Order: sequence, then structure tokens, then C-alpha cells
Amino acid sequence: MSLIPYEPFRHLENVRRELDRFFTTDFPTFWTSSQDFGTPRIDIHETENEIVATCDIPGLEKKEDVNIEIDNNMLHINGTINRVNEVKKENMHRQERFVGRFQRTVTLPSHVSQDGVKATYKNGVLEIHMPKLQADNKKRIDVDFH
Repeated sequence: MSLIPYEPFRHLENVRRELDRFFTTDFPTFWTSSQDFGTPRIDIHETENEIVATCDIPGLEKKEDVNIEIDNNMLHINGTINRVNEVKKENMHRQERFVGRFQRTVTLPSHVSQDGVKATYKNGVLEIHMPKLQADNKKRIDVDFH
């Protein structure tokens, strides 16, 4: 019979991961409508060399309308959707498309470099490519034997 060392906090990482998954994937489907109330949907996937975030934000008109920041392994996206050439309020019968401030913050699955980040916006989709930090921080320490 093998002995397994007791690690009291070993399961906390699994609990954190499950809570993150619940609040970023399962939970929003219970409470959001088609408007999403200023919280854009986002997909994040990784390749061998980068993390890619794809975010649906229809209605952006210029690059000053969106702000992207990476801080402490967190991706922050915020901005404003202005529909200036739209129908006047008094002539509006139904308004379901989102107008106003939006924001979204997500934890990235691995650390990324802030250098070399590229963002593109096409057909209402914002795509952000973030190069991964290389994990070459390991250093082998030689032991002197006497």
C-alpha cells in the first residue's frame, strides 16, 4: 500500500477552476438576454505560441471606441458603442441593439507578453493575438560535492 502525502490545499485549485468555468460559461446563460447588457461574449483559445481572444462587439466605428489592456494575466476590454447616424428617439418603436459602454475582463490561461500583441476588428469581431511568455525560466543548479 502506497502512502500519499496530505496536502490540505490541493483541491482549492480545482474549486477555483470550476468556479471560473461556471461564472464565465454556465452562469451568463441564465441571466443574459440578447442584449448582453454591455458584456460582450468572448472566446479564448491557445496555440503553441499565443493566446487568441475573439470577441463579438458589433457597432464599433473607430479605434478610439475600444480600449484593450493586459495587466497581471488579465485581459481588459472596454469601450463605447455610439450609433450616431441612427433614427431619432421619438421615431423609434423598438430598440434592441446595444448602445453605450461595454466592458469585459477575463483571466488568461497562461502568461502573455505585452510586446507583440496585435488586435484586429472586422465585421463586428475583435480578435486579439497575444504571444505567450516562454517558460525558459528554469535554471539547473549544480551541486558541489566534497
